[in-house]
Order: sequence, then C-alpha cells, then structure tokens
Amino acid sequence: MQTVEKVTLFSAKKDYFFFVGLFFTLLSFSLSYEYYKYKQLTKFDSQLSDVTVVKAYNKTKLTKNGKIKSYKVLKLKSDDGFVFYTVAKKNLQNLQNKRLHVELWAGNISFKEYLKVFFAFSKILKIYEKPTLKQKTASFIDTQHTSSEIAKLYKALFLALPLPTSIQTHFSNLGISHLIAISGFHLGVLATLLFFLFKYPYKFLQNRYFPYRSYKRDSFAFISLVLLGYLLFLDSPPSLLRAYVMLVVGFVLYDRGMHIISMQTLLLTVFLLLALFPKLLLSIGFWLSVSGVFYIFWFLIHCKACSKLTQFLLLPFWVYLMMLPFSMAIFGNFSLYHPLSILWTTLFTLFYPLAIALHVIGLGNLLDVPLAYLLHVNTHALQHTLAKVYLIIEVLLSLAAVFSKKALYALLGYTLLLFVYFIYNVA
Repeated sequence: MQTVEKVTLFSAKKDYFFFVGLFFTLLSFSLSYEYYKYKQLTKFDSQLSDVTVVKAYNKTKLTKNGKIKSYKVLKLKSDDGFVFYTVAKKNLQNLQNKRLHVELWAGNISFKEYLKVFFAFSKILKIYEKPTLKQKTASFIDTQHTSSEIAKLYKALFLALPLPTSIQTHFSNLGISHLIAISGFHLGVLATLLFFLFKYPYKFLQNRYFPYRSYKRDSFAFISLVLLGYLLFLDSPPSLLRAYVMLVVGFVLYDRGMHIISMQTLLLTVFLLLALFPKLLLSIGFWLSVSGVFYIFWFLIHCKACSKLTQFLLLPFWVYLMMLPFSMAIFGNFSLYHPLSILWTTLFTLFYPLAIALHVIGLGNLLDVPLAYLLHVNTHALQHTLAKVYLIIEVLLSLAAVFSKKALYALLGYTLLLFVYFIYNVA
C-alpha cells in the first residue's frame, strides 16, 4: 500500500522570502498601530481609562525622615491593552480582579516602556461594584475550600490569577511553577479532554444524520471555539496565546497534508504572533513557552524512530534538563524535590481534568489534603540565580544542535553538568 508523503511548509527559497516579506509587512502595521495608541496615551498630561486589577499587594518603604510608609501596589490592565503599575492607598481592600475607572499620568513614558510594563501615578475615580464573570468564578472556587492558600492555588490554575510571592517561591523550589502558571501544557490537556467529550456524541449523530460531514474539521472547530472563549476569558496570557495560535496553525497544516512537528511550524507561529502582537517580543512568559516547544519538537523530530512508550518516558527528562538553565536564571530556586517535577508533570495530566470536573460539580475540596501537604513540605531550597552568560551558552548550543550532532552532545553534557552542580550544592 502506497502512503502519501507529507510536504513541508517551505519547499523553496522564494517561499522563505515571501514569508519574511509578509512578516515585516504585518509587523510594520502592528507597530504603527501600537505607536498610534502610545501617542494617544501620552498626548496629554493625563488620560482617563477603564482598567482591571491584575494584581494587588501591600508594600512598605523607609522615607527620608526615617518613618515607615505603607501603601498598596496595583498592577492594572487597561481596556486598550497596555499594562502598568501604580500605587494606591493601603486602606483600599479587595481590589483583586475589580474594574476601575482611573485617571493616569503617563506622559513621560517611552514607547519601549509602553510595549512592556510601565509605572504611572494614577487616581481611582470609580470602583465598579458589579462583579465580573471572573470574580464570580473566583468566589465559586473560594466557597469550595476552607484553606485560602489552596483556593488561591486553584484560582491561579483555572483563572490565571497571580499567586502570593511566598507560594510562588515554594512551587519554584519544587520545580513545578510551570504547572501552576497556565500555559500551552494546560491547553493541550484541555484540548484532549474536549476531544473525547465531543467524539462519542458527534459520532453517534454523524452516523445517523450527517455522514457527509468531516469529523476532524468539526471537532477542531468545536475545540478551537471553546478554547478561544477560554483564552479571551483569561485576557490572553502570552504562553496560552502562543499555544492557541500553534494549535490553529498546526491543524491548518495538517488539513493540507503538511508536516506539523517541525521547526518550520514553530517558526511560522512565532513570527505570526510577533507580527500581530509585537508586545510579545518583550514577554518572558512568551519566550519561555517558545523554548519549551522548541525542545519538545527537537526531541520528537530526532527520536521519531523510538517507540511511543520510549518517547513518553524520555521526553519529560529531556525537557526538564533543557529548561533547567532557564528556570535557574529566571527564578533561581532549587531543592532536592526539584527533579521530581518530572513525575509531577506526568501526574498533572490526570490531576488537572479531575480538578476541573470536581470544581464544576462543587466538590473541589476532595483533593485538598494532598495539596495541603505539597504546600507545606520543607524544601530546604538553594537560592542561586544562574548568571545570564550560562543561559546564553545554553541558547547558542541549542541553536547549533539543530545543525550539528556534536553540538547536541555538548548541550546534553552542559545541562547535565549544571544539574549535578545544583544537586551537589543543595545536598
């Protein structure tokens, strides 16, 4: 039986030139639009804006007079898409996720600061009391847990709400921060869950009423629409946005008989996202997400001759080693529990859909006991931020490994040495 060979996305040099030309054309339009919004924001000394409170926490500082001053720091996201920090009176309580009408003074910020996250003084003119859907969902989660820490954990997991610094550091010590911060991994689990929920009712109806319909296309339409709604509900976190666009790009290529697991797919997705959303260029979460997919694709491409079981067992080890330098350069936390993240990541594929189902039926507290243990385990962590030069070496070796097996062996040896170094220092 003759099989149809899949084609590649870029089969000739002219395809690359066309793609690069299209990228820069889209990027120029996107940057022009962002610059227009920046000029509108900084046109006058102050601007009125409706914002959502992304994060709120108290902070203290020592004044020049030797007195301690307390105030509240707010991270706000405007309806126009820009994100900024500001300060407010400490006595303002329960602002998390609330909608505000503010006057902000951002006349002195640069365009680069606007694209990233900037600081601006502001004045709260109105607090909208009507709860948003996200607030209602957060309250629904709160009612199912007696522990506020566990409730915050689930709200981070389901609603992409920020965790307190202490809990964030604890999970970083355990090496499982990536499981709490919503990313492409979560989107993949949700897509798989939706696939099986859709499959059997659709097949039943298809066999009786519309056998002419394409199951693959209809299932993708259903899954992509549900996930798009979830993405918009969460205000499009960078890593989740990357995963969603890659899902759409991957299906379009698959539907046309092209290779999906290839660096060309990743390249297309990254360039498309940067062209349409240039702010992602300065997002650490976005580049961490891209790095993770790069190493997953690299493994699947070069280990495609291995059995599915071998791939399933080795892939978590490979990704852990490859992402370790990124983790240590950004978070700087390591403990003897850190390597167990390989096991936790595998188990999470079962825990995540189960936790969703339990919360939907109002029984989210059934998993509180193991989570409470995880939250209070003594990690005896090592605090050591890896110098950026070591991360640069990792990136250079990774790029070279695409073209050279010697570079691959050097990369593997390099990450193993770093792993042994951290184990030695924390033991």
